[in-house]
Amino acid sequence: MSQPPYLSGQLLLSMPGIGDPRFERVVIAMCLHDDDGALGIVANKPFGDLTVRDLMAQLDVDPGVTPAETLVMAGGPVEPSRGFVVHSADYQRQSTISVGDRWGLTSTIDILTDIAAGKGPRRWLSALGYTGWGAGQLDTEMLRHGWQAAPGDADILFDVPRDDRWATAYDRLGIAVGRLSAESGRA
Repeated sequence: MSQPPYLSGQLLLSMPGIGDPRFERVVIAMCLHDDDGALGIVANKPFGDLTVRDLMAQLDVDPGVTPAETLVMAGGPVEPSRGFVVHSADYQRQSTISVGDRWGLTSTIDILTDIAAGKGPRRWLSALGYTGWGAGQLDTEMLRHGWQAAPGDADILFDVPRDDRWATAYDRLGIAVGRLSAESGRA
């Protein structure tokens, strides 16, 4: 069995009919993927109506200049009480994981205080939880047609409206989402 390429710095798009409602029409910013497993952050499903300002209040962080309407994303089903910020590569802290030159991932409270103070990354999205796979698990799921890899266009994460990210990412691949089927076939 051949192994798919490592997906760090790419977007992972769910295929229609993936079979898990938590992952229907999701866009995942892949932050880590190697022989030990994979970690990504869902970038288009809100964590209810929780705003970043609400989250900051829970953490006793003065929201400062943080935009009022910015929703927290449901980053995935793993550790939903743990916070993450996927952000533009212009921001770097000691705890930041650089994902090539595409974006960074920071999970310390420092980034929230920097965002509130206007010293954070230029573009960002926050999430609670992450999506994780054990060694070889994502590779197997991709071979079973549950996921589609797409270029890691940061503008899809940060500039495209949340509800349009999935279709936009497919569109950039030249795939019309209306023509996708939940049924797979064999040649």
